[in-house]
Amino acid sequence: MAESGRSRQSSGVSPLAHEVAQKLAQAASLALTGKAEVVERAVVTLLARGHLLIEDVPGVGKTTLARALARALGTDFRRVQCNNDLMPAELLGVNFFNKAERRFEFRPGPVFTHILVADEINRATPKTQSALLEVMSERQVSIDGVTHKLDEPFLVIATQNPDDAAGTYPLPDSQLDRFLLRTAVGYPSPAVEKQLLASRTGVEPVDTLEPVVTLAQLVDVQREVDQVGVDASVIDYLHAIVHATRSHEAIAQGVSTRGALALLRAAKARAIVKGRGFLIPDDVSEMALAVLAHRLRLRGLDSFVGGETQRDDAERVLSELLSRVEVPL
Repeated sequence: MAESGRSRQSSGVSPLAHEVAQKLAQAASLALTGKAEVVERAVVTLLARGHLLIEDVPGVGKTTLARALARALGTDFRRVQCNNDLMPAELLGVNFFNKAERRFEFRPGPVFTHILVADEINRATPKTQSALLEVMSERQVSIDGVTHKLDEPFLVIATQNPDDAAGTYPLPDSQLDRFLLRTAVGYPSPAVEKQLLASRTGVEPVDTLEPVVTLAQLVDVQREVDQVGVDASVIDYLHAIVHATRSHEAIAQGVSTRGALALLRAAKARAIVKGRGFLIPDDVSEMALAVLAHRLRLRGLDSFVGGETQRDDAERVLSELLSRVEVPL
C-alpha cells in the first residue's frame, strides 16, 4: 500500500513515540516468543488507552504478557482470579470503619493499579462483571457517593477460556464493548516450544526485565495517538467498513459509532507502532477483525459472539465483508 508523503512531524507525532512503542514490543516479546501479532495488539491496546480481551486456554502466556508490560514500565500489576464467589467490593474496594478514629476509610481494591489481569472474567457473576464497567470506561470508582480516580495509565487484560462453558456467565454486549481489542494467543510453534524447553534454566526471562519506558513517557505517547494524521479518504474507508456491518445479510446488529471510534483509535496506535504519524488503509484493515468482530451480533445467535466457534464465524463474516469494501489508493 502506498504511503502518504506526510511526515511524523507534520502530523504532530514525535519520533520518540515510535521508539517507546518498539521498546514495549521488544519487552513483551520475551513473554510471547513467536507471537508478533499478539504482541503488537497488546502494545496497540496500551498506546490507545484501551483494554484487551484474550480468549485462550490456560498456560499460553497471558499473565506473563501482563508482567512483561508492567516490568517494562517499571510499575506493578495486579491479578484477580475471577469466580462466582468474587464480590464487586473485592475488585473495587470498600469503605472500612476505623474504630480508633471513628470514621470511614476507603480501602482500595486491586483495580487501583496500572495493569490489571482479570483471569477467566466470564466466571464472575453479572453483578461483579458490571462493577468493572465504570472503571474500564471512565478510569474511576464510585462508592457510597464518592468518586475515586485511578492513576494513568490503566490497562485491563482479561482472559476467558472459550472451550469451557461450565460455570460461566457470558459477557454482555456492554462489557464486551469496553474491550478495545479481542484476540487469541494459541500454542507456540513446535520450533519455538522446543527452544523454550531447551533454554529454560529455572529463571523466568520476564523476571530479568528492566524498565525501558517511564509511565510519563507512555502517557505522553498515549496523548500523541490523537495527533496521528488521518486523510479524508481513510475516514471514508473506515466508515464504509462500519456501515457495511449494518447491512450485511449475516449480521443482525452491526458496529456502533463507539465501535467506529475504537477502530480509529486502534488504527492510529498501530500507525505509531509502525513508525508513522499518519494513517494508511492497512492500519484500518489490520485492526478491523480484533476491534470489530466481538461487537457484532450474527443472525441466528442469541448472544454476542463469545465462544471460539462464534468468534471464528464473526471473523469469517467480517473478513468477507472487508473484501467487498473498496480500498482507497
